[in-house]
Amino acid sequence: MPRKPRVGKFKLKTHKATSKRFRLTGSDTLVRTKGGKSHLRRRTSDRTKALLSEMIPVKGRGIIKRIRRLVPNLK
Repeated sequence: MPRKPRVGKFKLKTHKATSKRFRLTGSDTLVRTKGGKSHLRRRTSDRTKALLSEMIPVKGRGIIKRIRRLVPNLK
């Protein structure tokens, strides 16, 4: 018995870990959070801990291209 022909395009699946780590700003800049915020922070100064909370832009065309491929409908 022959198989049914595939109709239309396939669905793109979002890589969930990537979608949780990266955001897209209003000016279409890709930003990421900093790591090292979960444990072993008792000796860290308050200023350093505050600096960990800010988002920083992603640099590198290759990395940006890979992120956009992993999260096709990033908003």
